[in-house]
Amino acid sequence: QVQLVESGGGLVQPGGSLRLSCAASGFTFSDYWMYWVREAPGKELERISTISGDGTETYYLDSVKGRATISRDNAKNTLFLHMSDLRPEDTALYHCARDPKRNTWSAPDLRTWGRGAQVTVSS
Repeated sequence: QVQLVESGGGLVQPGGSLRLSCAASGFTFSDYWMYWVREAPGKELERISTISGDGTETYYLDSVKGRATISRDNAKNTLFLHMSDLRPEDTALYHCARDPKRNTWSAPDLRTWGRGAQVTVSS
């Protein structure tokens, strides 16, 4: 079964940085586009970033451009999201997700996404 487990969240002061990790198993990781999405109370789910299977294509939500970097280590079946200059509005539960189909860029599969890592940006 597809398993995605996020880690690296926590309480961070405004202006701080962190790196989230997502350990993937149960599928051929390198064959899938991956996503980071976040959810916060009262807000719609936001697609933060996207990365192709080989890591050569990346996309970012405008609000995090310049502050976020998505990457992956296919040898370790791990997805990463590094964020800097964090702001209170970045407070959310961050999930990693895969695309529902191999070698396809469509949308994150919310059926199998990870449980999430909570990021709280506050002083």
